[in-house]
Amino acid sequence: MRVRTLRTVATAALASTLAFAPLAASAETLSDAMVSAYRSSGLLTQQRALLRAEDENVAVAVSRLRPVIDYVVSSRFSRSNQVTTPLPAPADGVANVFNASAELTMRFTLFNFGRTELQVDLARENVMLARDALVGVEQSVLLRAVQAFLGVRSSHETAMLQANNVRLITEELRAARDRFEVGEITQTDVSAAEAALALAKSNEAAARGQLMIAREEYRVATGHYPNGLQVPPPSPITVRSLSGAKALARSRHPDILAQQRAVKVAELAVEIAHRGMLPSLDANGSAGRSHSKLRAPATTTNSNSLGVGITLSGPIYQGGQLSALYRQAKAQAEAGRAALHIAVQGVEQSVANAWAQLAVAQASLQATDQQIRANRVALRGAREEATLGARTTLEVLAFEQDLLDAKAARISAQSNQYIAVYSLISSMGLLTADHLRLGIATYDPEAYFNAVKGAPIHDISPQGQKLDAIIETLGRAID
Repeated sequence: MRVRTLRTVATAALASTLAFAPLAASAETLSDAMVSAYRSSGLLTQQRALLRAEDENVAVAVSRLRPVIDYVVSSRFSRSNQVTTPLPAPADGVANVFNASAELTMRFTLFNFGRTELQVDLARENVMLARDALVGVEQSVLLRAVQAFLGVRSSHETAMLQANNVRLITEELRAARDRFEVGEITQTDVSAAEAALALAKSNEAAARGQLMIAREEYRVATGHYPNGLQVPPPSPITVRSLSGAKALARSRHPDILAQQRAVKVAELAVEIAHRGMLPSLDANGSAGRSHSKLRAPATTTNSNSLGVGITLSGPIYQGGQLSALYRQAKAQAEAGRAALHIAVQGVEQSVANAWAQLAVAQASLQATDQQIRANRVALRGAREEATLGARTTLEVLAFEQDLLDAKAARISAQSNQYIAVYSLISSMGLLTADHLRLGIATYDPEAYFNAVKGAPIHDISPQGQKLDAIIETLGRAID
């Protein structure tokens, strides 16, 4: 049992040493954390795949502008018994028939009042909407990496602060016991120091646990555990006023851009639904050959066919379905415009909140600096007064706790300041790898789109082979 206890203590001491070791020269920077998050994020991988799927809808819409050619090949063998009973003598016979045919058909829409072209435009708008959604996911991934980075640093500093507090109170307790032995203080002062030490150890354990939680969040956000984190550099703010930040957000934020695309998509859907009530003119053609062979009596029949035609078709009455779809599309367009207004309000509120949080964090940081300086002076005076018997150990511990609280508040304020800065950048739509100049190869949505927008025949045409190469290249660039 004693060996197990010693092993547990040794393991805890080793973990403490590793957790609070000095930062190495090769420690990660905030930019490194964001790069790791960009490269390892499953959310970004998912959103990129969804974007490529949306690109294919453009190819599907373009394909409707081209003729459709199908073929049908069939063969059939049949055997039948024929019995005739003319009087006065019956006659029986067996017929074996083999039929084979091949047909080639073609259909092509000549004119449908631009419905197909509108569907292509709608598919392209959906692609742009998906791109804006991808930027939004990228911002979320990078902001989470920033928060995880600052969470680890804040938790690490807090844990070190609590560990140092334990050492200080341990010294205070030792001094209190020495003074008690010579009769300078009472047992009450010693008990107060013992209680303060127990509380400090409890806070240290809580800080260590919080550090472990922060490390796990960092691993999820960036794909690996932190190995020493450098102090993040000050981030430049590109705007100087709240109104300027809101104006920039209205023109750059992906949520607003995506909702603007959604309104355009809804308006195109209204026009498509309206033109769906109009007729369509189609051309069709067919070419076929059939072969039939009868065994008994032996006869063979071959025939060829060739035909072209034009078809005009349109709805007359469908129970009010087309009108309902048209009204539904108009209602959805109206809802989309309202959603755009809500999105603008939400983004502006996010900008204002981040701006206020930044101002609060800066003011709090300045106040805590002043508080720390004042508490240090007060603690130094209290210790001197305690040596003269004018202060009790409990009063000295209270001054030490005030200084500890001020230092902890400063750690929190500094972390909140960085988070507010990057939250403001994100609320303006600028928290992207390109804008931050992280120096990595970013995903290019144009590459895949340009390869498929012409609806290539995959695995057959040269365009299909080029498409395979682009997909492989995109994967290597991000990994």
